[in-house]
Amino acid sequence: MRRRFRSATPRSEPVSRRTLLLGAAAGLTLASCGSPDKKGRQVKTTDILGAHLSHTETGAGTPLVFLHGNPSSSHMWREILPHLTDGRLLAPDLIGMGRSAKPDIDYTFADHARYLDAWFDALDLDHVVLVGHDWGGALACDWAARHPDKVRGLAFFETIVKPMAWADLSPQARTRSESLRTPGVGEQMVLEQDLFIRQAFTGGVLDPVADTDLRTYLAPYPTPDSRRPLLAWARQMPLDGDPAELVTRIETFDRWLAISTDTPKLLMTFEGSPTLLIDETMTAWCRHHIAALDVVPCGQAGHHAAEDRPDEIGAAIADWLRRHTLTAPEYR
Repeated sequence: MRRRFRSATPRSEPVSRRTLLLGAAAGLTLASCGSPDKKGRQVKTTDILGAHLSHTETGAGTPLVFLHGNPSSSHMWREILPHLTDGRLLAPDLIGMGRSAKPDIDYTFADHARYLDAWFDALDLDHVVLVGHDWGGALACDWAARHPDKVRGLAFFETIVKPMAWADLSPQARTRSESLRTPGVGEQMVLEQDLFIRQAFTGGVLDPVADTDLRTYLAPYPTPDSRRPLLAWARQMPLDGDPAELVTRIETFDRWLAISTDTPKLLMTFEGSPTLLIDETMTAWCRHHIAALDVVPCGQAGHHAAEDRPDEIGAAIADWLRRHTLTAPEYR
């Protein structure tokens, strides 16, 4: 929660430029402060681009940044982070999601990348390890490709790693995607009701999440307008070249994934659910097209695998970090 400041100067007296600058500096300092959440992590707020991004943080050392997808939040990492004992663990809520602000923007991939760039810059993060799920994985790949000298490693699961075709989708997935992209129909599905979130954490998992966790996922989206970011994400799946700007970005980071032989990467895979995004065929594509890639099977799960297999995911990341000494101070 951000704190409010009261100027020591009465309203009737003129405020000097120096006083204003000192107040602004104090505001920037307090913007990085926070209170612990139920897991003992600090919840912090960073003001960027006229809005704010919230993140949880614990630990010190090498920055490990955990990026969630749609319709999730930093809450998804709650059972994974305790497996990691080294490093500065940061889990932001993407703009428009979780505790972060909901500015009046289109919530395109480019918008999310722009706000993330500003957040990375504000926190002066360097030599980071990125971990991403769903759209968070795509954002991680995109950021890494544009900042290759600042990335130590990249781990991901159930994410968008390449442009796709409508023909790649199952009949059920194609019908759903077509409905989401249809004006009026998509708004009814996502904005007018909260079924999109509820279905993600009851049908996109093998076991529905606990009621307390479902309430946490639902809390940031009490109104149709608050759910606009979710619909925007749902309409951006890169299918048959659309949206073109996003497809170009994905093709660009795919080229970096293929040539970055000195950057360790980790793909965690799952089985046992029709909702999985990275199946055996996509895993084979990753093995062939992504350099320096370790592939670790993590058991049965749905697309929102962090809810089904947090222990396996946490253990896989921790082991990968150790094997590649990614949190060692002397790494670079």
